[in-house]
Amino acid sequence: MLHHLPVLRRLHGRPARLLRRWLALSLLLSGLVTLFLPASARGTPGIATVVSARDLPAGTVLRAGDLKLVDLPDDVRPQGALGRSDSAEGRMLIGAARVGEPLTDVRLVDAAIPGSGDPESSTVPVRLADAGVAELLRPGQRVDVVAAAEAGREASVLASMAVVAAVGEQGDHDPKTSDAGSKGPLVLLSLPAAIATRVAATSLERSITVTLR
Repeated sequence: MLHHLPVLRRLHGRPARLLRRWLALSLLLSGLVTLFLPASARGTPGIATVVSARDLPAGTVLRAGDLKLVDLPDDVRPQGALGRSDSAEGRMLIGAARVGEPLTDVRLVDAAIPGSGDPESSTVPVRLADAGVAELLRPGQRVDVVAAAEAGREASVLASMAVVAAVGEQGDHDPKTSDAGSKGPLVLLSLPAAIATRVAATSLERSITVTLR
């Protein structure tokens, strides 16, 4: 019997070692899981963030019903995200946004909207010399307005960072205007009032185009 005692000791000690190894492995796995979990799952408090309450097309002028506030952890919150709904209301969305998408400062513009009555801005209707360019435009885009080169005149920039307020349908031109049919749809550009007057006057004499920002 005595010669069996070392074997018995090894058998009794093995479960204890296995248990210790299992506990060590469990702690290691728990640490790794915690490390790679998002901050919200680790209990880190979120930051109030404005997100779209529904799918929104480009050019949407944001209203309270288009927005909602959610708490997002700092490590997933995009840079420049808005934290208050009133900082987005009344502004124009440059690109389309999916429901739940955080809204950042670069996605919005303080565009003058037709009929808004903003005394500092005006909306100028122009027809671009190239209909193909007009088809590329979307509400909220920023463009530079250029007067095309003509005999004795070089091309010149009439306005920088104009905002596309709206783009008309391709068939909205006046058939009585001889050259309108060869141009694109009517494009509404929001500009400071003084510059808008210059663009409107020049568009009556020269072809107008835009460069995309």
